[in-house]
Amino acid sequence: MPTEILMPALSPTMEEGTLAKWLVKEGDTVSSGDVMAEIETDKATMEFEAVDEGTIGKIIVAEGTEGVKVNDVIAILLEDGESADDIGETPSKSDDASSNAAPAEASDKTAPEKGYGRGETDATPAPSAPSKDGERIFATPLARRIAADKGLDLKDIKGSGPHGRIIKADVENAKPGAKTAAEPAAKADAPAAATPAGAAMAAGPSTDAVVKMYDGRPFEEVKLDGMRKTIAARLTEAKQSVPHFYLRRDIMLDDLLKFRSQLNKQLEPRGVKLSVNDFIIKACALALQQVPEANAVWAGDRTLKFEKSDVAVAVAIEGGLFTPVLKDAEMKSLSALSAEMKDLASRARDRKLAPHEYQGGSFAISNLGMFGIDNFDAIINPPHAAILAVGAGVKKPIVGADGELTVGTVMSTTLSVDHRVIDGALGANLLQAIKDNLENPMTMLA
Repeated sequence: MPTEILMPALSPTMEEGTLAKWLVKEGDTVSSGDVMAEIETDKATMEFEAVDEGTIGKIIVAEGTEGVKVNDVIAILLEDGESADDIGETPSKSDDASSNAAPAEASDKTAPEKGYGRGETDATPAPSAPSKDGERIFATPLARRIAADKGLDLKDIKGSGPHGRIIKADVENAKPGAKTAAEPAAKADAPAAATPAGAAMAAGPSTDAVVKMYDGRPFEEVKLDGMRKTIAARLTEAKQSVPHFYLRRDIMLDDLLKFRSQLNKQLEPRGVKLSVNDFIIKACALALQQVPEANAVWAGDRTLKFEKSDVAVAVAIEGGLFTPVLKDAEMKSLSALSAEMKDLASRARDRKLAPHEYQGGSFAISNLGMFGIDNFDAIINPPHAAILAVGAGVKKPIVGADGELTVGTVMSTTLSVDHRVIDGALGANLLQAIKDNLENPMTMLA
C-alpha cells in the first residue's frame, strides 16, 4: 500500500519549513537512512532521511516551496510490486484539515496509507491495520512484513519513528514479548516551544493599521522569514514573561590584553589566535562552577541545576542570530574553545548547525564590543537564567591603587538575570566571579 512521506518536524519549535531541494526524483529507489531532501527550518538547512525502503512514486511538493506545514504530504513512497497506478488522489491541505469532519470517499485500497509521522487523529484506519486499545498502531509496510516473518506482535513494539511510528529498526531489534526502542529523544530536555509568531504581532497595532498610518509615503514591504518570526515571538515572550533585572560592572582589561598578546605569540606556530571573547567564554564557564547555584534554568514549576558549564554565545548572521552552545566549557583550554567557537560561528552563518548545537545551555553571552557599543542590556533567551552583555574595551581615566589618576582599558558588562532563578546577591556573586577571572587571567589556566 503506498505510503505518504510527510513534512517532518526537525526541531521542537518547527511548525513549517521550506523544501529547499529534492535529492531524489520520481522512480528512484531509497533505503532506510538515505538522504532524500534538504529542508530549511527557521534556524538551519537540514537533511531529511528515509525511514523505510521503496520507490519514490510521486513528488507532491516541488523543491523551493516555502511554508510547507509539518505533516503535510510531500511525496508518495511505493513498496515492492506497487506502481504509480496504485496511488490514489492525494488530499490537499484543505481536504486534510477537514478529513475528520466528513467520511473519506476513497476506498482503503486506493487511498495512500498515512505514514512517516502522521498523527493518529489524522489517519484513516485500514481494516487490516493492527490496533491497541481501540487505536490504530502505525508502522511502515516493511516493518509489518518483517514483524509477520518473525512472528512478532506489533502491539508489543514501541516505535522510534516520527510520532511513535514503528520502523524497520524497531522490529529487527525486537524480541518476542518485549518492547523495543526508547521514546523519541529527550522531549523533557527540549526547550519550551515558542509562542506562535502571530501572538507576538498581536501585541502591537494590526498590519492594516500600520500600513494605513504611512499611506502616501514610499516604503517597501519586507516579508518575514521563519527565523525573524521565531525571534520576534520568543523575545516578546521572554520580555513579557521573564522578570529581568540588571547588574552592571566595569572590568579592567589591561592585564588580560597583555597576557593575551604573550599567549598569541607563543601559539603563533600552531596557527592559533585567541580573541578577548575566548577569555570571556572561559571566565563565564568557570564562574558558573565557582557560583554553582547560578548554573540553573527555569523549568516551569522547578529549576534545573547543572554540574557542567554549557555556555551559549550569540552569533549574528544575515537576517537574525544563532546561539551555538559550547558544552563543558569549563573543562576546555582557551585554544580548544577558540577553535570550537570559530567552527560553530562559521557553520551558523551558513545555517548548517544541527538543533543540538544551538539548543540547551544555562547561560549566554552577547558581545557587541566589536561593533563599538559601549554598553547595552540583553534579553534573556528562555529557559536560560542569565545573559552577559559585553561592550567594547575603551581607554578611560581611572584612579589607580595609589590614588593617582591613570589611563586603563575598561570593558562595561551588564548581566541580565531571571529573578525566578537567581536573586540579587547570587547574581552579584556570579558577576563578581566573572570580573575576577577576567582581571586575573592567569588563574583561569590553573
